[in-house]
Amino acid sequence: MGTIRARPAPSGGGAGVADGMPPEVAEERRANEVMLLDAALEAFVEKGFHGTSMRDIARRAGTSVSHSYYYFPSKHHMLWLIVSRICQTLLDELAAVEAAAGPAPEVRLAALVRAHVRLHARAQNESFVGNTELRSLHPSDRPRVIEMRDRVARYFRAAIEDGLREGRFHSTEPAAELTLAVVTMCTAVAGWYRPGGGTTPEDLADHYAEMVLRLVGNAA
Repeated sequence: MGTIRARPAPSGGGAGVADGMPPEVAEERRANEVMLLDAALEAFVEKGFHGTSMRDIARRAGTSVSHSYYYFPSKHHMLWLIVSRICQTLLDELAAVEAAAGPAPEVRLAALVRAHVRLHARAQNESFVGNTELRSLHPSDRPRVIEMRDRVARYFRAAIEDGLREGRFHSTEPAAELTLAVVTMCTAVAGWYRPGGGTTPEDLADHYAEMVLRLVGNAA
């Protein structure tokens, strides 16, 4: 499975570039952060968060445990960065496609589904960890991730509620249940999609958009 290269942590995130750091030092720091986060992601996918130690991460990154702790205070912090970044990436993409889709509920919902499926097919490792290790997040981090996931769901629910209210969708199911069904089926793509299997992420996204519109009873 491919992965999205981890981005440097934002200021105050515990793994960012210090103010005034010489460019060459900053570049080396960013490279080391990426290397360690990629190693952590790989380990979390293969062994699970609780089956992974900082020693495992350091070994995969080809460095020492002490070197790992220099960049990240704990594996909990590494998990938070991985999960929060994929959530934020998804939120950014949903905001962009919704803005471009216009007001029609069926167009908005289809665009949201396509963006969600594409991301989960493209960033399977991050998506897998984000969905299976939610309970492993530090108690102080978990509510922030849940709030981000709730924001994701609100994009879909708003489109579904608009479609039901305007008579564009004819499902008799409540908007809350439809939203849960749609988000769950889009998210599940990360667990089974295989690149090179004959279906591209774009084709898969289009197919899911069609299925979701049938699910909500779109008249178009």
